[in-house]
Amino acid sequence: MKQYNRIFVIVIDSLGVGAMEDSADFGDIGVNTLGHISQSVQLFSIPNLQKLGLANLTPLKQVPPYEVKRGYYGILREKSKGKDTMAGHWEMMGLEVTKPFQTFTQTGFPPELITQLEQRTGHKVIGNKSASGTEILEELAEEEIATGHMIVYTSADSVLQICGNEETFGLDELYRCCKIARELTMKEEWMVGRVIARPYIGKKKGEFKRTSNRHDYALKPFGKTALDALKAAGLDVLSIGKINDIFDGEGITKAYKSKSSVHGMQQAIETAKTDFTGLCFVNLVDFDALWGHRRNPQGYAKELEAFDKNLGELLKILQPDDLLILTADHGNDPTYTGTDHTREKVPFLAYSPSMQGAGPLKEADTFAVTGATIAQNFGIAMPEGTIGASILSDLK
Repeated sequence: MKQYNRIFVIVIDSLGVGAMEDSADFGDIGVNTLGHISQSVQLFSIPNLQKLGLANLTPLKQVPPYEVKRGYYGILREKSKGKDTMAGHWEMMGLEVTKPFQTFTQTGFPPELITQLEQRTGHKVIGNKSASGTEILEELAEEEIATGHMIVYTSADSVLQICGNEETFGLDELYRCCKIARELTMKEEWMVGRVIARPYIGKKKGEFKRTSNRHDYALKPFGKTALDALKAAGLDVLSIGKINDIFDGEGITKAYKSKSSVHGMQQAIETAKTDFTGLCFVNLVDFDALWGHRRNPQGYAKELEAFDKNLGELLKILQPDDLLILTADHGNDPTYTGTDHTREKVPFLAYSPSMQGAGPLKEADTFAVTGATIAQNFGIAMPEGTIGASILSDLK
């Protein structure tokens, strides 16, 4: 008999809690996303996260450790070779990524790829460098609007991003060009994890604003995951935010797009008021996209405080047979150099109103304990070739 009827997994995108043992191999020394956010601000109020044990995982200047009364807290290490969004999420659901996804942060995309993209789409490419999405619009959007050229850029992630003005370039045309880019970047030497359509509105500098019509064209997972196993067993697998894009729809029964992390939490709260049996899998991307990559610890702290308030609302309506898991997919220390993700351990906070016990969990050597625990709860075997061991028996 299943222990929990509904499981909510909420990924606080990029909330690392300290460097991995091999972080120096990834160019990350002394990184700690949560710890350094705390050190960078005067006030930091996260009472609900504190009660779940988050401050017990790494020292926080303003938030002391808490004697958790109900629920469990621990740290997960990443087994996959990388610090990418897809690697982190895929590993959560049982897949070990042994080869990091390609990035073109330092060089831009190869001329051969750009030439083929121009020929296939009929648009001249401008940009072709690593940049902030807002900065590249200020630099090149007026040119794109005037000429019909196409802004292509990348970041510290394994992504190829294409901007398109919704009024002049058009959403349909933007999506068409992204599909072509996805086809081209299936070639091994050009293979990126995601091609992302980045639509925007506005006519001149200072007015440009990205819209919620973003669409990710991701690689399909290279094997079956816990999500596939849940779906095959007839359970609900609900995704909120970019989860559906990260898994390219595999194993998802219903997907909800989010306009922001606050909106994503509101969607999670509304979903908790509905009847379903299975998993609600949530990604809150603003922590990473708006604050981590832009190296803004103050903005990150405020986003965490806003999340904490919504978390309080969710906790109020959880049912006795619900399980809530809070975790992350990598780090993105906003005080570190560059704009890249950081190779970090991540939190694992587990809570249910029916839990009788509380306390620390043993540090795990993979994010995959999440998927394995969910599968065991529903009496489902993990797919062949997956990793991770369940800790369901510890969550009492």
